[in-house]
Amino acid sequence: MKKQMVAIMLATTMVAAAVAGCGSNAATTDAGTTDTTEEGTSVAASENAADTASSESAISTGSVTTKKTHMGDREIDTEVVDIGKSGSFSYWSCFTGDSATWEQERVDAFNEAYADLGIKCEVQFVPDGAGINNGKLLSAISGGTAPDLLITDNATSAYQYAAEGSFLPLDQTLTDIKLDVSDFFDGCKDVMYYNDTCYLVPQDTNIIMLYYNPDLVKEAGLDPDNPPKTLDDLNKWSDALTVQESDGTYSRFGLIPWLDSGSDAFTVPYIFGANPYDTDTGKLNLTDDQMIEYMTWVQDFAQKYDPEKINAFTSGLGGMFSPDHPFMTGKVAMTITGNWFTEALRQYAPDVNYQVCAVPVPDGGRADSSTFGCNVFAIPSGTTADKAELASLYIKFCEQGTVNEDNFAQWRSIPVMDSAFDDVSLTKSGDKIYALEREIANSPENGIPALCAVSAELSTQFQTLREQVIYDDVDPKSALQDLQDKMQATLDSSN
Repeated sequence: MKKQMVAIMLATTMVAAAVAGCGSNAATTDAGTTDTTEEGTSVAASENAADTASSESAISTGSVTTKKTHMGDREIDTEVVDIGKSGSFSYWSCFTGDSATWEQERVDAFNEAYADLGIKCEVQFVPDGAGINNGKLLSAISGGTAPDLLITDNATSAYQYAAEGSFLPLDQTLTDIKLDVSDFFDGCKDVMYYNDTCYLVPQDTNIIMLYYNPDLVKEAGLDPDNPPKTLDDLNKWSDALTVQESDGTYSRFGLIPWLDSGSDAFTVPYIFGANPYDTDTGKLNLTDDQMIEYMTWVQDFAQKYDPEKINAFTSGLGGMFSPDHPFMTGKVAMTITGNWFTEALRQYAPDVNYQVCAVPVPDGGRADSSTFGCNVFAIPSGTTADKAELASLYIKFCEQGTVNEDNFAQWRSIPVMDSAFDDVSLTKSGDKIYALEREIANSPENGIPALCAVSAELSTQFQTLREQVIYDDVDPKSALQDLQDKMQATLDSSN
């Protein structure tokens, strides 16, 4: 582990990482939170004395009780942990828009629940991934003005911060406040641990799926109830759903591979079966067959439809949360994106029909699987022990199902453990999309790819390479080899 302060020179890398990883899609910022109720780990007040009598931990000498608090207009029951300390702690939240409103509600609920114990969370809304994407957090850490707690939607860059030593280890703190993370999905643990030490805690995760318009599918002579499962199937659907006009321009594409979550660096390659980084060997692996197949697929698509015509088609199209998004306007019949898109459609295109399925994969791909896109908590280095303990209480508070229910229902993000699904209203109501999310979430092949000490820069460089493959017609294999050699040298020098 390097010194607790990140070198200032890393700031350039972090700013460049604004488009990298889980936080690259603006919708991820608005993806909600998760229900991670601790089944089997909650400590009732009547049991606590027996548990703490033999404990040597200062935190676990307190009691755990249930209190009523208010989350927006709802009165909810929440678990409150008395650690025998009081005070305030500072908190940077990355959320904006509706999610910022929700964040303020949960901060208010926390402060109400902990008022009798003299504990208060002081929130500040800091865009660009809680300052991770633009260097603000790095400067704050260097200057000794960092918050005591943060949450970011850029898990990839957060992981690089952890690798560089800018976050505190959390294992003992989580044990002390009785937050059991052992039942979290294994794929979520990819982002939690660096060198077997926990630095990041996800509040939720998201599932990437293929959204498609069943009306356009029927119009093309396809069966919307029999969606594509393989890459060949997906290509056939894309061809059938693409409409070219007499002047050679396109009025509709079946799919654009680098649209929405397809623009992320490693989301689709990972689902296709690629392994960008080998944690066992510490080596990058950008040239395996699955990665080359992915990049060749992207290049073949560009050459088939003419990259300049595709570029002209996509220029000026609306973003994820805009009524001008191409899926909402019928200009794209399919798109690879996350569960939050369901809410976007509800808000901006309620009359557009849609269905979802797992992302189709080639031979050797991770069928019926997904990457996990997480919003993660971290405690910056330099935070005092007392402040870190107080801040950890907010992490635990935010993992409760009662706190997360509203956001689950709206954004359809998912719990970080399977058992918590049973407490979500969408599960209880039999929501089919949410049931599919749960099914995909339980795939043992899910994960968060390319997490290493150079994650952010690697993601940015990979996206640049893909642009060259699309528009400059470079050889995918040799370009990937060059990038692998370059970034492996950077990775080696960082260790």
